[in-house]
Amino acid sequence: MKNEHCFAYFNEERFAKRLTELRQQKGVSARDMSLTLGQSEGYINKIENGYTLPSMSGFFYICEYLSVTPSDFFSYGKTDPQISEALVTALEKLSPHQSEHILAVINDILS
Repeated sequence: MKNEHCFAYFNEERFAKRLTELRQQKGVSARDMSLTLGQSEGYINKIENGYTLPSMSGFFYICEYLSVTPSDFFSYGKTDPQISEALVTALEKLSPHQSEHILAVINDILS
């Protein structure tokens, strides 16, 4: 169960949006990033437009290029990364039943 809900929440659309955000913060074009990663010139563009996702090793290369950890890549939004990490650590200690209750509370707060 550990991080299933975290990654399920981070779908292809959010992945693409986060990649675009981080790439733009770095100030590079999708084409330049693609070529620097040793890929075809449209590689990053395809990911950002939702046509594909990178392989796991491709994801790690993207994180390295963007100077972020995989955890930082998925730390999306206003939440302080230390708080996010503390929440994930606490969630990992819960039983599946307890995790379902916490998720229900979060969903209720967000709706």
